[in-house]
Amino acid sequence: MIALIQRVLNASVTIKGDVVGAIGPGLLILLGVERGDDEPAAAKLCERVLSYRIFSDEHGKMNLNVRQCGGEVLVVSQFTLAAQTDKGLRPGFSLGAAPAEAERLYHYFTDCCRRADIGTETGRFAADMQVALVNDGPVTFWLQV
Repeated sequence: MIALIQRVLNASVTIKGDVVGAIGPGLLILLGVERGDDEPAAAKLCERVLSYRIFSDEHGKMNLNVRQCGGEVLVVSQFTLAAQTDKGLRPGFSLGAAPAEAERLYHYFTDCCRRADIGTETGRFAADMQVALVNDGPVTFWLQV
C-alpha cells in the first residue's frame, strides 16, 4: 500500500463541477492499493501517515504530525501509484489490487483516519476527479508498507 502525502494549506476534490471533499491545512493523501495489501497494512500505513512529523513546530522544525497541528486529511484513491514504470513507454498496472479489493481497503483506510478522530474528507473511488491543492513548502513524501 502506498501513500503519497502532501502538506497542504488547502485541498479539494471536484467531480463534474461539484466539490465532494475539501480541507484546510493538513494532508492530501493519494492512496494506491497493491495486490496482497490487507487491513493490517492499511491500519499500519494510516497510523504512519497520521504520525509522520512534517509540520513545523514553534522553531520552524518539522516536529509535529497532522494531529498535533490540528490539521485535516483528504484521502483520494489513485491506482496509478501502483504502476510499473521501470521499462517501456506505457505504465503497467498488474501490481494494483483488483478494483473491488482496492475499494474495500480504501474505505478501510479512510475509516481508520476517522477512528483516529481526525477530520477526514474523501474523493470518490474510481471517479474522474479533479484535485486542487496548495502544497505548503512544497512538502511531499512517499510512504509504503
